[in-house]
Amino acid sequence: MKKILLTIAALAAIIPVFSSCRKESKETIKVMSYNIRLGVANDGENSWENRKEATPAMLNDKDPLVFGVQEAYKFQVDYILEQCPRYASVGVGRTDGIESGEHMSIFYNQEKVELENWGTYWLSETPDVPSKGWDAACFRTATWALLKIKETGREFFFVNTHLDHVGVEARMKGLALIVNNIGDMNPDGIPMVLTGDFNVKADDPTLVELDKVMLSARVTAKDSDESTSFNGWGRSSQAIDYIYYSAFSGCDDFKVVNETYAEKPYISDHYPVIATLVF
Repeated sequence: MKKILLTIAALAAIIPVFSSCRKESKETIKVMSYNIRLGVANDGENSWENRKEATPAMLNDKDPLVFGVQEAYKFQVDYILEQCPRYASVGVGRTDGIESGEHMSIFYNQEKVELENWGTYWLSETPDVPSKGWDAACFRTATWALLKIKETGREFFFVNTHLDHVGVEARMKGLALIVNNIGDMNPDGIPMVLTGDFNVKADDPTLVELDKVMLSARVTAKDSDESTSFNGWGRSSQAIDYIYYSAFSGCDDFKVVNETYAEKPYISDHYPVIATLVF
């Protein structure tokens, strides 16, 4: 009897510990934004063919659950899918809405995430058709996806974009269009991620309205990184790549991925940025 009582007492002492562990457990997702630099650019020693091995090496190291790319041509998207088969992707070419031109593709780990819906729209006065908006120098798009984590059934939206590098009005109105669409597509307020190369610094007026409805991972992360993301092959240093989020409980960390991969000096003229978000 004494042994039984001791056993019960020991279990009683252990159970609160297990309960505490369960309360402290949290579900997180790792998301990334990556301007891959268009593969048709004549960048000399930094051209795509000379540095492409660095991309799958980086992805295998950082292992984001979902990531958005900017400036990717179809052959670059195909290369990632070939080298990292755990990922699937959605996106279209911005020139014709099919394959031509740069893709703002979203990649997701298909082993862990299920695609429920997706689409692309143009940042212009006619968002449903390939078009150039306002004073933009280029066609600009946003790709969105509704995703579900297979293990838990949690849903979240992921939006990926690239704002114009020339047109001030195009950046302002293009991002305003994204903000409006985010509200329309997500009336239930489920968790939302927005990634992209915004071509502006954090104090630019372009971000004022976005800052009212979403949070910057760089600003709010418990462990953040002050490094800049645009390197310009070593000739520039600007923080113009972003991860924003809403309806998550927080952001554990935000990092600029500036390590060397596959012994290449630069993975791109932008370093990827990555964040861990908490449901």
